[in-house]
Amino acid sequence: MYGICICKLLNLEGRVEFDGFDGDEGNRGKYQKHGLSLPEIESVSARPVIILPDKENFQGERRFRAIGSTLKARRALVVFTWRSRLSGKLLRPISARYMHREKVMDYEKAYPFI
Repeated sequence: MYGICICKLLNLEGRVEFDGFDGDEGNRGKYQKHGLSLPEIESVSARPVIILPDKENFQGERRFRAIGSTLKARRALVVFTWRSRLSGKLLRPISARYMHREKVMDYEKAYPFI
């Protein structure tokens, strides 16, 4: 069982439990080209994060942005959705990247508790 400790999620605090990650070959290239691996994305979810709604895709899939830090204390942005599988509720990374200094400063100003 995994969990995301959420600092703020639409004015809520708490922990979201899930059963694992659904990182397939189709999306792996999208975050690897930005220098992140699935273990680094997993490390972001192991720390307090900010989760904000993201734009829905053209199929109406709900997506979210998780903003947090990797094990190496680098700020990262992970766009993800939830998947229900036989193995349970899975976090499916869609895209991920390290954040540029300007964006880090913007988010730290908006969310000083992370």
